Amino acid sequence: MAESTKVLIPETFQGESSFDIAGQIGLIWELIKAPLIVPLLRVGVYVSLAMALMLFVERVYMGIVIVLVKMFWKKPEKRYNYEPIQEDLELGSSNFPVVLVQIPMFNEREVYKISIGAACGLSWPSDRLVIQVLDDSTDPTIKKMVEAECQRWASKGINIVYQIRESRGGYKAGALKEGLKRSYVKHCEYVAIMDADFRPEPDYLRRAIPFLVHNPEIALVQARWRFVNSDECLLTRMQEMSLDYHFTVEQEVGSATHAFFGFNGTAGVWRIAAINEAGGWKDRTTVEDMDLAVRAGLRGWKFLYLGDLQVKSELPSTFNAFRFQQHRWSCGPANLFRKMVWEIAMNKKVTLWKKFYVIYSFFFVRKIIAHMVTFFFYCVVLPLTILVPEVHVPIWGAVYIPSIITILNSVGTPRSIHLLFYWILFENVMSLHRTKATLIGLFEAGRANEWVVTEKLGDTVKKAADAAKNKPAPKFFKKPKFKFGNRLHMLELGFGLFLFFCGCYDYVHGKNNYFVYLFLQTITFLICGFGYVGTIIPSS
Repeated sequence: MAESTKVLIPETFQGESSFDIAGQIGLIWELIKAPLIVPLLRVGVYVSLAMALMLFVERVYMGIVIVLVKMFWKKPEKRYNYEPIQEDLELGSSNFPVVLVQIPMFNEREVYKISIGAACGLSWPSDRLVIQVLDDSTDPTIKKMVEAECQRWASKGINIVYQIRESRGGYKAGALKEGLKRSYVKHCEYVAIMDADFRPEPDYLRRAIPFLVHNPEIALVQARWRFVNSDECLLTRMQEMSLDYHFTVEQEVGSATHAFFGFNGTAGVWRIAAINEAGGWKDRTTVEDMDLAVRAGLRGWKFLYLGDLQVKSELPSTFNAFRFQQHRWSCGPANLFRKMVWEIAMNKKVTLWKKFYVIYSFFFVRKIIAHMVTFFFYCVVLPLTILVPEVHVPIWGAVYIPSIITILNSVGTPRSIHLLFYWILFENVMSLHRTKATLIGLFEAGRANEWVVTEKLGDTVKKAADAAKNKPAPKFFKKPKFKFGNRLHMLELGFGLFLFFCGCYDYVHGKNNYFVYLFLQTITFLICGFGYVGTIIPSS
């Protein structure tokens, strides 16, 4: 007689009619919490605290150094040989070196006139200046517009060349590299690089070039970015706060202490001989500017940052454009670190202290740890400790350290100090994308070499607003068309729901009142998730 098969189910999983699913999930949670969840979360807390301490020490060090630099360091004109270049009565303009200005472009309908006009307005002898517009546009209409603008300036006696390629191979690095191969560039000693939305003042070259002429050890002179649309919306104000710290502190400290920092990709003047010696432009990562700077720095070249030499530019004012930009800026450095860390460590041309600075401070802490600790600690580990009260986060790690780091980050933009709290919440949201991009770069995953040109709006928003004011009101109001689905960001929405759940749990069961922070962070995640950040452009 065949025995009937018995299904062995623990009594606690059985009910008279149906078992309580929520209760069973709770039972499973209790079974795995002590042996698995608690130890893993404790490790997460220790790792997060270690990363937070590393970032804290870095920020304090930078803060101390920048105070010393401002109080005791000599100005660049005193630290280096500096003498303005003057026209010689006998030699004329031949006293000036020949300078190449490169303007890489890609479908820049809204800003191409601004950048070309600013370059053509530079105060430099016309026979010692070559302006090279490197147009990789794929839109034939925009190509014709840019070429016509170049011809218009050429008819005024400006030495401007319109350059195109058959393919976009290497993206910006490929365009810059191809531009330096032209025969007319052989006579140029220096190259100024300006992205399509950058507009240097007329005296830009006269203030930057003398440092290169009189100091043969300097390879790069970097100017500071200033933003013409920083007041356009809250998104641009948040970006201004982050970038002002980068320029006011990070670039200044790197220039003053090690004569090394990352080239910002634009608003800088390079010695062409240094570019060639470093191996030229390479397209192996999405940060060709940083790649070149690190290779040149390893060969002993010095860099100089001039904080009072400022170039106007535009911040991305749409959330999608900003997300793509941040992916490139986070993924690229991590990928470059993976490719160059051994080369930096084995280099024999620079001091051990400089190698430590580049590997640990410049790359590891600022480009990797800074993104990861913000996301993992404050958006993952800290909320999870609410669900697992056996794991405790010390108050110095949860409150004191991040507060001090935030205050130190705010020194670059005193006018936005009242936005500091929201800036923290927004940076936590963006840390999700930066961490994801950093991991993609470190492991060289699928999107490691993704290059999306940052969208520039120029005066589009202003013109649209002016047109709306001057246009008579229609009889029937017609709403602008928005593709709502295109504005949804599921990652932000998912994390918003997770933090909302943790906040509710803390409100009911918690003791640390973290729910105040979690609910505010939830709101920020949801605002970003529904796309209500930055300038919203109606679809046509």
